[in-house]
Amino acid sequence: MELKKKVQEVVKRLKEAYPEAKIALKFENPLQLLISTILSAQCSDERVNLVTQVLFQKYKTAEDFAKADLEELAEDIKSTGFYKQKAKYIKAACEILVQKYQGEVPKNMEALLELPGVARKTANIVLANAYGIVEGIPVDTHVRKVCKRLGLVTSDQPEKIEKELMNLIAKEDWFIFPYLVQAHGRRVCFGKKPKCEDCFLKDLCNAYLSSN
Repeated sequence: MELKKKVQEVVKRLKEAYPEAKIALKFENPLQLLISTILSAQCSDERVNLVTQVLFQKYKTAEDFAKADLEELAEDIKSTGFYKQKAKYIKAACEILVQKYQGEVPKNMEALLELPGVARKTANIVLANAYGIVEGIPVDTHVRKVCKRLGLVTSDQPEKIEKELMNLIAKEDWFIFPYLVQAHGRRVCFGKKPKCEDCFLKDLCNAYLSSN
């Protein structure tokens, strides 16, 4: 099957299977989404939501985070892992938000990428979910794993995977695609023991077909 047609079929089936697919992080404004996404690196969304439930009561503005004691902030986010580095990123990013953007999260990719701890995945998530601006496709571990197994992409690097997917997927599906794939990764296409026999994509999956 031609790759673009295969992708269309994959997206169609995923939409049918996961009509409720959406971002799992809980947030009320662009700043909360930015912080949550930085915290989500190497950490489950469920854990991040537990931490931010308390965190966002303590720190309400970019200025609050910018003025935070670094060790105290690190302690507040400790259970998300890599907490010392994440605390540095959050504090430094919020210092820039206060200095350059009146404490607001900017609405463009270039400005977001200047913030410490923000790569294209985070910038894409913030732009799309906070502002409705879809410039690309966030590539997390689920997107990388599932798309590689299906044979949709060849690269292992997130930014190259994103470019491959943007060339394959209709732009109107860029926003929903990562959340469809995340749902599939969490319910069927596990990292270590995927439920291949139960998978509704197995007839399209390179990894399954090559092992049977």
